[in-house]
Amino acid sequence: MRRLFAVATLSFWFAVAALWLAAWLSPAEEAPQVVASGEPRYVAAEVARHDRAEDCWMIIDGVVYDLTAYLPEHPSRPDVIEAWCGREASEAYRSKMRGRAHSPYADGLLPGYRIGVAAVDAVSTP
Repeated sequence: MRRLFAVATLSFWFAVAALWLAAWLSPAEEAPQVVASGEPRYVAAEVARHDRAEDCWMIIDGVVYDLTAYLPEHPSRPDVIEAWCGREASEAYRSKMRGRAHSPYADGLLPGYRIGVAAVDAVSTP
């Protein structure tokens, strides 16, 4: 009985130590920083995690948008816009990859999907 108690106690503390070590070694989830305007600031790695049609964030001109709800309404083929999920998409938005700008209507829709601003590492430079 004494041996069983010792094994159970050692197993418990071994499990606690393993959980603590796993938590300590795993990369910390970066919480978005909040800028002076009160908006969250997202680094490129955070935006990149939202790279699917079911969870689609994009950076356009330094602003981060969650366009997940908009994707089914986008007038073009889904793969056209899904390719930019999780990425810096300013040039693609400005040119639609054909040298044509989006309409003022599209520009007016964007603020409704704004969730924050991009950190410097997330914004491409021309």
